[in-house]
Amino acid sequence: MRSPGGGRAPSRVSHNLFFALRPDEGVRDRIEAVARQLKGELAPAGRWLKPHRYHMTLCYLGAHAHVPDELIANALSAGDGVRAPAFAFDLDVAGSFANPSIPWWVGCRETSPALAVLWDAISAGLSSHSGGDAHRVPHVTILRNADRRLPQTSIAPIPWSVDDFVLIDSLIGPEPKHTVLRRWRLSA
Repeated sequence: MRSPGGGRAPSRVSHNLFFALRPDEGVRDRIEAVARQLKGELAPAGRWLKPHRYHMTLCYLGAHAHVPDELIANALSAGDGVRAPAFAFDLDVAGSFANPSIPWWVGCRETSPALAVLWDAISAGLSSHSGGDAHRVPHVTILRNADRRLPQTSIAPIPWSVDDFVLIDSLIGPEPKHTVLRRWRLSA
């Protein structure tokens, strides 16, 4: 796209705000190994996510040109009010969603009851301020804009121990970046 002056128009910048789980290095490496295996075996076209951006979205708070200070304050307050235990679960399946961008993901066949407790605690904190879109299908996106769907495929289980959650401001644009705005520890 060209700007009126004939040069290249700047890319649109957006901030996506969301609560998430971030995998530790070992879990991230195992997710990356599954992604490499799927890429090698199936060779789909699309945009593979870089492993440092892997996360499991818990609650999406929207895309914004500039994140409103009030929304950040409300989200921080909601996170501060969460009381939930640490837990563990396994990523044991790969698949895709049917939406237009056809994201491929690694996720869980069954939702951990402890993960549901965390979702509910975040949602309860947000309901008094502003809503959010809870992601009730536990998954980590590995590929965006795939050229085809991926049927649910079993993978070797990847154990994931969760002892915290975060609020992320994900800058989308020419220089994408995840900024953790706050991290909360879960009870032992």
